[in-house]
Amino acid sequence: MQNKTVFDKLGGQANIDAAVVKFYQKVLSDPSVSHYFKNTDMKKQTEMQQKFLTMAFGGPNHYTGRDMKAGHAGLGITTAAFNTIVKHLGDTLKEMGVPAEVIAEAAAVAETTRADIVEVK
Repeated sequence: MQNKTVFDKLGGQANIDAAVVKFYQKVLSDPSVSHYFKNTDMKKQTEMQQKFLTMAFGGPNHYTGRDMKAGHAGLGITTAAFNTIVKHLGDTLKEMGVPAEVIAEAAAVAETTRADIVEVK
């Protein structure tokens, strides 16, 4: 299992796609972060996030969206909001039965985007 990507460890495309749907259900029901998505086409957002996470977790790269800095510029995302989003991702994966060490790997991948996403420390 050491040579497997996070994508593989998560069970591939179908599981990542399902996780993103469940993840956004959590995010959109959380008033501390849902406002960041008030003007967002969530169908498109979900599809782009599925492609992004697939690529970021070591799966096939079909992501054609903007880079993280451009995609989040001007949103005023705080450190606390970023932490909440990562927690929702971890909670989603835990509910899906993903082992803690794989969740930690996924969180580490998410952490690599922090500097490009957080605008308000």
